[in-house]
Amino acid sequence: MVRSRLRALVVAAAAVLAFLGTAAPATAAPPGFAPAAQATITPGVQMLSPVGDGTTSSCTAAFVFRGGGSTYLGYAAHCASSGESMGLSGCEERALPLGTEVVIEGTDGSRTSGRLAYTSWGTMQQRGESDEDRCFLNDFALVELDPDDLARVNPSVPVLGGPTALDTDGTVPGEPVYSYQPQNGGTAVKQGRSLGVTGGGLGHRVDTAPPGRPGDSGSGYLDADGDAFGVLSTLFLDGSRTNGVADLAQALAYANAYGGIGRVMLVPGTEPFTQRA
Repeated sequence: MVRSRLRALVVAAAAVLAFLGTAAPATAAPPGFAPAAQATITPGVQMLSPVGDGTTSSCTAAFVFRGGGSTYLGYAAHCASSGESMGLSGCEERALPLGTEVVIEGTDGSRTSGRLAYTSWGTMQQRGESDEDRCFLNDFALVELDPDDLARVNPSVPVLGGPTALDTDGTVPGEPVYSYQPQNGGTAVKQGRSLGVTGGGLGHRVDTAPPGRPGDSGSGYLDADGDAFGVLSTLFLDGSRTNGVADLAQALAYANAYGGIGRVMLVPGTEPFTQRA
């Protein structure tokens, strides 16, 4: 059985909300990667993680990362949770062990597998993290790709292009946001606006039409410059139908400080980012 994942948050908006182009140039594909037109492993591919009793969680890849000679796909840590309650605290929910096989379904329907190399939930639990904002908002994991699959990989976000770089200054209310979420059918490109940051910059609240839904968890978000700023984490059920997005710069900094896999960096896309009308 496949379970599409997205944490649902039932709270009053005020309890969580802190406060309410042009194309970038294309670059050559990094060594070992495929040209964008030929790649079958890209941001937006489906990622299937085993959660026990024959159940698999279905989520969506965010961006491509590299470090220490390895290449990774990023997604949400709650996608790699073995618990069924899908509670809100990554410092309490059971995380899958490192090394767990994660199935990656390419854009051509072919399947391969990587291994869970980092999960913020497991790392926070090992460290005894107690900061409530971080326990809730730090929702990020990395799956290491098999070197034999690198010739199928391109870091560009389909349709949108980018990412141009890692966003490090957060988002402000009203700032345009974009995400590629192809796994649920219908509208693959979600666009809308940021409602501001939460948890002192650890997260963002975004309003897109339609919102991210179960199965879209882990999807990456771009700002108006094509910079990567977040990973889809939650769906608010307070009537707003808005989403909570983990801040990527903060999540990556935590992984680099405590993840035990060395320094990992976002790989920019080879295709130019183009804002949609």
